[in-house]
Amino acid sequence: MKRRTLLKAAVGAIPAMYLPGFLKANDFLNPLEVAGELMQKGPFKPTWDSLSNYQVPDWYRDAKFGIWAHWGPQCQPEHGDWYARKMYLEGTDTYKYHVQNYGHPSKFGFKDVINEWKADKWEPEALLEMYKNAGAEYFFALANHHDNFDLYPNKYQPWNSTKFGPKKDLIGGWAKAAKNHGLKFGVSVHASHAWTWYESAQFADKNGSFAGVPYDGNITKADGAGKWWDGMDPQELYAQRHALSTNENTAYSNIKIWEWQKGVSVPTKAYCDKFYNRTISLIDKYEPDLVYFDDTVLPLWPISDAGLKIAAHLYNKSIKKNGKLDAVLFGKILDEQQRKCMVWDIERGQSYEIEPIPWQTDTCIGDWHYDRRIYDRKGYKSAKTVIQTLVDVVSKNGNLLLSVPLRGDGSLDSQETEILAEISKWMAVNKSSVFGTRPWKILGEGPALDNVQPLKAQGFNEGKSKPFSSADIRFGQKDKIIFATILGAITSDKVLIKTFSTSKYSNKVKKVTLPGDSNPLNFTHNETGLVIEVPERLRGAYATVFQIV
Repeated sequence: MKRRTLLKAAVGAIPAMYLPGFLKANDFLNPLEVAGELMQKGPFKPTWDSLSNYQVPDWYRDAKFGIWAHWGPQCQPEHGDWYARKMYLEGTDTYKYHVQNYGHPSKFGFKDVINEWKADKWEPEALLEMYKNAGAEYFFALANHHDNFDLYPNKYQPWNSTKFGPKKDLIGGWAKAAKNHGLKFGVSVHASHAWTWYESAQFADKNGSFAGVPYDGNITKADGAGKWWDGMDPQELYAQRHALSTNENTAYSNIKIWEWQKGVSVPTKAYCDKFYNRTISLIDKYEPDLVYFDDTVLPLWPISDAGLKIAAHLYNKSIKKNGKLDAVLFGKILDEQQRKCMVWDIERGQSYEIEPIPWQTDTCIGDWHYDRRIYDRKGYKSAKTVIQTLVDVVSKNGNLLLSVPLRGDGSLDSQETEILAEISKWMAVNKSSVFGTRPWKILGEGPALDNVQPLKAQGFNEGKSKPFSSADIRFGQKDKIIFATILGAITSDKVLIKTFSTSKYSNKVKKVTLPGDSNPLNFTHNETGLVIEVPERLRGAYATVFQIV
């Protein structure tokens, strides 16, 4: 008998009770698969001391701006973020919307929302062209969210987009389009939290005609006989055959469920192993340049070393492929050592100083998952806000990752298209003042710096400081050029930059120009500062760049 046949025969003799829960005897075709995905060998080990040797690659430091398609089945209802959790919270706006539009969550759960999602207007090539024109140097696609649904094929999660919903390899489509447009490709991974995030699917109404009727979070494969999901186990999606989180977390507040060591229900080893295997297979199949984790530090830390192993695998695989470490990994709420191991990500917020190590802010022009109500009330961030945020973040040694929400069908709405077009116009003229730059000796000047707000949890200080005005200026440098960007409408014929007072700046200013224009502008450089005469065509602009030599 051949070795593989012998192996199958041997495994077939093992009682089923001793086999891993998601495997069957016929799956054991390769002895290496018994333990799951192998971690790539290399210089990086799954320890903090080893990972602290990481160096952020120059390409990422140069790139500065990325666009993110935070898009999955939770966009199908077009009713905002965390739909798959909130639809099970009785009395919430999302619950009421769900009951009205789909039915009671005991009868029509999130698995059924997935079945409705077809993504029939998704055109990745056209979208990536728009993102590229808007100045993006890298692109992120959502690989999975807390809803536990993978947007790529893999043997570890049968609930994925190739079998349900669109029935397409969405990550594969995104990856191909990014490559075709010369953009670095990233994936965001959020599924580690499904264990607690989905606990609301175990609840039941406390009031009304459905009081006491459980939602569909505990249903099993046996319940699917004759239904559209016949033969599938919903627990592979919901992961809810476990006790609810205890004590104060029973109320299921947003933040207290997040950190595993604070009293929440702790996942099983099988759950952690499955997450590891899903993520390693994602990295191996698509070889992303960037990986974003929506986790405190790393996924499942500190109850599991899965995140450490994934980090070491990503770095070692990048070295093997490129001959050097070109990959970028992101985590949130990092201590001093952990910031050396990966890029610190701040959600919907910014640092208030020049950080010694490159970092990133991630934000969205609307809600993380598409919300039609924001379109209806014209509530998106403007191109002005996006560009001013980018310039501010870059002055502090940061990058900006901007989510532009896609509708459930995979298309952009008309307002989002207009915002991207306006960003494109600014980038066409001023891109050189952002990309490839490094922080100057100070980040800038102006009243907004006197009103900075501290970070809360993973960020969330966005929009809480004083609005920018023409007195707010941010600096950057490249090739002996200092870029000074005025973050507000210029209303007069002159601009004063106090930082360049001859008492503070001893160098002589030789020339002031505009990006893409070699014609010098008139200026005066004295004890007061640098006074630049502003061409009339620039008055009223919200982010005017001056090049100072």
